[in-house]
Amino acid sequence: MRSTFFAAAAFAAVASGAPYKNNLIAVRQAPAITDADILNYALTLEHLEDKFYREALANFTESDFTAAGFDAGVYANIKEVSADETTHVSFLTGALKAAGATPVQECTYSFGVTDVKSFLATASILEGVGVSAYLGAAADIMSKNYLTAAGSILTVESRHSAYIRASLGESPFPSPFDVPLDFNEVYTLAAPFIVSCPSDNPPLPVKAFPTLTASPKNPANITTGTEITLLTPGYTLTAADGKSQVYAAFITVTGPVFAPATAVDGGFSLKVPEAPEGTASISGQSYIVLTGCNTTVSDDTVAAGPAVVEIMNLLA
Repeated sequence: MRSTFFAAAAFAAVASGAPYKNNLIAVRQAPAITDADILNYALTLEHLEDKFYREALANFTESDFTAAGFDAGVYANIKEVSADETTHVSFLTGALKAAGATPVQECTYSFGVTDVKSFLATASILEGVGVSAYLGAAADIMSKNYLTAAGSILTVESRHSAYIRASLGESPFPSPFDVPLDFNEVYTLAAPFIVSCPSDNPPLPVKAFPTLTASPKNPANITTGTEITLLTPGYTLTAADGKSQVYAAFITVTGPVFAPATAVDGGFSLKVPEAPEGTASISGQSYIVLTGCNTTVSDDTVAAGPAVVEIMNLLA
């Protein structure tokens, strides 16, 4: 268990202990995740994206996009992306009601967006996380109909991601494989945007791990072999025995790739590893967790994260 390996002086606000109920969403422990749970999990994310785009389009005009260096076509396409997210919310809400389940309602959010460029940068990350969320949840969906519906949303989210990446001058398809994330990993990335949720929202079987972020001082172009720093804001992460190795695990569809992590002021430093031959590469929007285990990544072994790091594909 994570608690036996790591001792944290203080956790970030989004990382309450389990079982718990925090000011973000109601959380419960369950023996198994149902299709209704997964649909409400997806709806939680779609509400966030829907509000994110609607709020940005209310704050930024086509002229603002043009002034930031993006033409009218980008503004028009972002309006289409926003409409897609609203449709996803309506669809998932209807599916839950038809199944006799109570759909979660929209929460209150704080996105920290100050201009068009920061909006698009955040949009790119959110769309990438959305792809990973649907991909990671697919294996747990029991209903073939729900699986097909989730797959149809996943492909659209992937196109959103590719378009926004291209608009930002990044590779629209930086890796031959997308990265699946599990429920808690995705919620850890979503939680910092959530201020509060309606008290009568159905509880979800998720929790947030301690926050892990990429240092703003990391190199602009990160590739295999680049040394980077991951920050543990507001807390200190150490091995319980004071000497055991901490690892950074890069999550890929073919399994995690581990790199030794060295404690530095405010976090850990490490070198981006090369994925073993015959496995998925580490490139594009990548996700890193800290762990005391170098054989597997699970909810019992993750100590912090994921952090999001953009890694260039040297073969691109």
